[in-house]
Parts: sequence; C-alpha cells; structure tokens
Amino acid sequence: MKTMTCKQLGGACDMQFHANTFEEIAEMSKKHGMEMFQKGDEPHLKAIHEMQELMKSPVSMSAWFENRKQAFEELAENE
Repeated sequence: MKTMTCKQLGGACDMQFHANTFEEIAEMSKKHGMEMFQKGDEPHLKAIHEMQELMKSPVSMSAWFENRKQAFEELAENE
C-alpha cells in the first residue's frame, strides 16, 4: 500500500489517500474533490478549475496523468 496527498494529486490540502494501485488512489482523490466542490471549499475550487483547464488539452492531461502515476509507482510501500 502507498500513500499520496491531495496536493500530490493536484488538489489543495494535505489529506492522505492510501491505496494499492494508482487507479484506486485517483478514484479516492476524485471523490474527495467532489466532496470539497460540494462544500464550496475555495482552495479546492481553484484546484478543480486548474484541472478543468488542463483537461481542455488531451495531450497535457495525459502527460499530467502519467506523471502522477509515475510518482505513485516510485513511492515506497507504507510500513
């Protein structure tokens, strides 16, 4: 199992997510982002807006996703 924070995944806080695969951790981050959006959390709203801008370019979005996935793969397993 590995750990990444909301900030490491493009978000706005230090909440930690723990998962065995990048896909699992990305889904947790997405759910957290939606919860923060619903609460109107300003730092997360800014991060979501930045992500929406990134999504306008499939090439940029793909590169961002691959960079985050690589960072996850390079993490040491939790002890």
